[in-house]
Amino acid sequence: MHLTAPAILLATRPHGETAVIARLLTEESGVVAAYVAGGRGRQLRPVVIPGNIVQAEIRAKSDSQLPFARLELVQSRGPWLSEPLPSAAIAWVTALTAAALPERNAYPTLYAALGGLLDAICSAETARQWVEALAIYEALLLRELGYGGERPDIAGLGQALEILDRQEPLIARYLLADTRADVLAARHLLRQRLARMV
Repeated sequence: MHLTAPAILLATRPHGETAVIARLLTEESGVVAAYVAGGRGRQLRPVVIPGNIVQAEIRAKSDSQLPFARLELVQSRGPWLSEPLPSAAIAWVTALTAAALPERNAYPTLYAALGGLLDAICSAETARQWVEALAIYEALLLRELGYGGERPDIAGLGQALEILDRQEPLIARYLLADTRADVLAARHLLRQRLARMV
């Protein structure tokens, strides 16, 4: 495997003393897990933040081997991690995508939608401007994986929050049933923070 492409960093977990295993979403290859040497070091720590856009060079000698990745930062979400609502939203959508998507299956629509949603979260003045996009992204993820129906029509914040609440059991049952981590904890935190806006 040899792949050089822009990617959305979805999740990392420590490996060894200084490395991380990163899960990256690329447009053409889908989710790819890769070993990033020095990922917890001073230089790469700001790069391996979930939500960041990176230029990834991924190589593996065989299909059975965990690939190695070199990452260069293209766009950072770091400045929004100190903001309660954007940081909770970024944490939720990246964790959900990392847990739900199978590896090495291309989902170009989801790649574009997630990139757009992250841009909306980081550029909007208030959460009211991206909550509808969040509800639509969850519905799209369910639909792309075969568990959902039509794109919801949303008229305002109240309806967007209702749709988010309706989608939670579907996400838990279909997308996160096999995960060991408590991914929904990130959603509960986000939902609590969104409730304060109403």
